[in-house]
Amino acid sequence: MSEEEENERPSKSARKRQSDDLQALGEALIDLPQSELDALPLPEQLLDAVLLARRIKAHGGLYRQKQYIGKLMRKIDAEPIRAAMDAKRERELVEARRFRRIEQWRDRLLADGAAALEQLRAETSVPLDDKVFAELISRAREERTHNSPPHASRELFRLVREALAG
Repeated sequence: MSEEEENERPSKSARKRQSDDLQALGEALIDLPQSELDALPLPEQLLDAVLLARRIKAHGGLYRQKQYIGKLMRKIDAEPIRAAMDAKRERELVEARRFRRIEQWRDRLLADGAAALEQLRAETSVPLDDKVFAELISRAREERTHNSPPHASRELFRLVREALAG
């Protein structure tokens, strides 16, 4: 092999990192819910290996199966799988941000009451019922002070979610 060809090849460390990344991607497939796994563009052999790994309970056997999944991942184009996993992760992040935003609005409503409700009204296009919100805010505050189950707080969360979605 000429020196030029040798320089074009990735180093052994780079190949090892790439192999480890593909194996980690393959192992992540094991933990996916079945519906999401079915939606991925997986070759049949890889899908069978992932399904088998889910059934293996012995530590050594599972380790070997994960190694096998890594080997299969190195033989295929993993980019469509990686793209689908990244899209899933992005959807989860968006949903987490949305959830935090709703929680923040609920907390603002509980802390500031009518002033926060006016700010929420300005941000949404959905008509908000002042009486319903006032009642829920009052009950949720009472639940917090008495350490009761958060029924009103949950209902307030649902109303805020609907208001922000509309």
